[in-house]
Parts: sequence; structure tokens; C-alpha cells
Amino acid sequence: MVRLLEERGCTTMLFNTPIFFVFFMVFLLFYGFIFLQRRPRVYVILVSSLVFYGAWNYAFIPLLVGSAIADYFLAQAIGNAQTQRRRKGFLITSIALNLGILGLFKYADFALQSVADLLGVLGYQASLPTLSWVLPVGISFYTFQSLSYTIDVYRGDMKPRKGLLEFAAALAFFPQLVAGPILRARQILPQFHRLPVPNWSMVKNGFLLITMGIFKKTIADLLAVPAQLAFDSGEAISTLEQWTGVLAFAGQIYGDFSGYSDMAIGIALLLGFQIPLNFRLPYFALSPVDFWRRWHISLSTWLRDYLYISLGGNRSGHRTRNVFITMLLGGLWHGAAWTFVAWGAFHGIIITATHALAQTRLFAGFAGSNRRGVRILKWAITLYLILIGWVLFRANSIDAALSMLVDLHVPSNAEWFSPNAGIILALVIGAMLTSHLLDWMVLARGEALHRKAWLFWPMLVLIQAICLLIGKPSTEFIYFQF
Repeated sequence: MVRLLEERGCTTMLFNTPIFFVFFMVFLLFYGFIFLQRRPRVYVILVSSLVFYGAWNYAFIPLLVGSAIADYFLAQAIGNAQTQRRRKGFLITSIALNLGILGLFKYADFALQSVADLLGVLGYQASLPTLSWVLPVGISFYTFQSLSYTIDVYRGDMKPRKGLLEFAAALAFFPQLVAGPILRARQILPQFHRLPVPNWSMVKNGFLLITMGIFKKTIADLLAVPAQLAFDSGEAISTLEQWTGVLAFAGQIYGDFSGYSDMAIGIALLLGFQIPLNFRLPYFALSPVDFWRRWHISLSTWLRDYLYISLGGNRSGHRTRNVFITMLLGGLWHGAAWTFVAWGAFHGIIITATHALAQTRLFAGFAGSNRRGVRILKWAITLYLILIGWVLFRANSIDAALSMLVDLHVPSNAEWFSPNAGIILALVIGAMLTSHLLDWMVLARGEALHRKAWLFWPMLVLIQAICLLIGKPSTEFIYFQF
């Protein structure tokens, strides 16, 4: 998608660029000092969010606004319907509309190409036309966010709220519009109704999260170099360099996406809005199940609440099937490629295996043990499995992923080490530990840091200065393509 953006001259208003700083200062001028009444301020948020989104491609603003209008009135219809049949009909309309638009833009070409490939395998040469449309940035995020509203109203978890303006502004809210976190209507709509005023603690925490997010993004961009060497160079490299590249990509995607989430949450806090954290030290997980409680929490809980539970969850006796379908579709959510499908299937397999092994007499004690040695072993096994999954996620094709997995364990050129490979590996590990240390500091020591002004503000200034010296403000965020 980034290639398509570059070809068409499109740009995004990245959080870590001067243009966003100017945009945000102008926004604060209107939001905080000129328009002081609630309704005009909601208008300011909506218009500013559309300007922010339109900086990428203004042609897709009607798609975003149309989604908001459609789901707002469908939720009203669900709430006012007199029969269950009509309620379900309106819900199905919402689901079909949202997933239809998402499928058209994101998966139509993938489906057509897959059919053509299948026909080729069967001996029929077919050249099917493709749409070759640009994928609207953030469509997977705001589609899921909008869809959760109509589902919640249908389930009775919330009542349809009056105020199309508020709903549209909440859906288009610029801090989390293009790459999440995915918000539920019941999390964000009440805040738009009262437009909270930030207190000093929220402002300090906002600046802390923004700074940490920028720093993690800077680290992620540096880790992109060894990751690209392993996945994209096509050169014969040593086994240690390949493992270093896989580890670097794990750190890159974590720093990139969690950094963006931190910045989004921090910017929202400066305005008084509270957005839940999206990551909680994911590479310290002790099982694949635990990993998904820590990684991209807004997506994993969305899939759990709206897909897994709808399929029957644990109650129907088909937990294995439900887990596998959920993870398979979770993988496909990330992109229209078989590598993402394989990544989702792999996670479905290891999560299912984790549940199954925990039920056996042999592994029950191991799974429930909190002894230090056992915890370290569980962590090592989990990290290994996560890294194997990232190979499937990052590789350019299934064949490339399988070839790399073989080389990681049975090197074809019999070269395990190369000059400086150990130093690069140590730097990559250090970068990943630094990213997790920042997360731990925010989670466990954030309040303590707030109280030490003599340390807090100089630390933020120092980190920002480091980012300016070594960072690349023009680098896109990975999750913009999802």
C-alpha cells in the first residue's frame, strides 16, 4: 500500500512530523480557546478529523462519513424495531454493508487472483480482471469500530444514542482514526457527550506516552534495517543473521504499532479523552493465549467479543473450531495475502494446542506452575513460537516463508555465523528490551515519575532530542496498510 501511496503522490499526516504539530496547534487554538461550547467543539473535532484524514486522500472522506451515517441510523432502527426479526434484519444490513465495503476495497483483488491461481493449478489459464483500487487508510479500524456499535445495540449492551454529529466525530476521532486502537462505542460516545476537560495528571501522562511512542517508533525504524536484510535482500546470509532479522522484525512491528498506539492515547489524553492501552509487554507472555491478552488488545478483545463468542465460544463444545476460525479471520484482517492467512492459522493451531495440553495430566502442572525456572521455559517456548509466526507474517510469499523457516533450523549454506553478526544481534536484543522497559516504566512507574518534576520533564526533553537526532520523521507506520 505504501508503494501505491508514493505512486499517486498521497501523503499522511504522521504524528512524528512537523506538519502534524502545526495541525494540532491550530486544532487546540480552535478547540480550547475559540469555541468553548460543547456542540461547536464537537464540530471542531469532526472537521479537524476529516482534514486529518483528507491529508492522505480526500476522495475517501465520503466513505468514512457514509459509514458513520449508515450505522447511526441502522442502530436507531435496531433500537426502535418492534420485532426480533426486524432487529436482526437491520443488524444483518449493517454487517453486510460494513464487511461488503471492506471486502470490496481490501479483498476483491485477492479473491479474484486466488481464483485465477486455482484455475491455473487445475489446468485452466484464466486472466480475471482486477479492481486495483487504493486501500483507504484505516478502513479496517473504523469499520470494526462502527460495526461494534450496531452489534452492541442489537445485543442490548447499550441503547442507541441520539446525535449523529457526536457519533460521526467519535468514529472519525483523529488520534486513533487510521491505526487504532479500535474503540467501542460505549467507551468513546459517553466521552463525546460530556467532552471531558483534561486535568494536569492526564496532560503529564499524555506527554509521557507521546514521547515514549515517538522513541519506540524511532527504535522500530532502526530495526527495519536488519529485518529487511533477512526478508528482502535475497542475499545468502548466515543463520545468525536470519534469526537476528526475525527478531528485529518482531521488535520493529512492536515498536512501530505500540508506539503509534501510545501517541494516539497520549494525544487523546491532552484533550481529556481516555483510550485504553493497546499493549502490555507482549514479548514477556508465558503462552500463546497470554500473548493475545497483551498484543493489540483492542483487536483481540474485539474478535473475542464479536466473533468468537458469536460462534459459541467455549459453550458449544466446539472451542477448537471457534478458536481456529477466529484466528484465521484475525490473520486475514491484517491483509489480503495467503501469508496473513497462514499466520492466523498458525496462531489458531498453537492456541488450540495450548488449551489441549493444559488439559492433560502431563502438562497441567507445567502450565500452572509459577516457579521461576518453569516460567523462564514457558517464556522461551512462547517467544520462539511468536517469532516463527512473524516469519509467516513478514515473508513475501508462502514459499519464501517456508524456505526461511527451513534455513533458520537447517542452514543450506552451512554458515551459522558471520562477522559482526553477534554485535548486531546484541543491539537488536537491546533495542527490544528498551522498548519493553519503556512500556514497563509507563505501566508500573508512570505515577511515580509524574511526582518527580525535576526528573520527568528533563527526561522527556532528552528523549525527544535523541529522536530528532537519529529518527526518520517521514517513515510510514506499518499498520497504516491494515
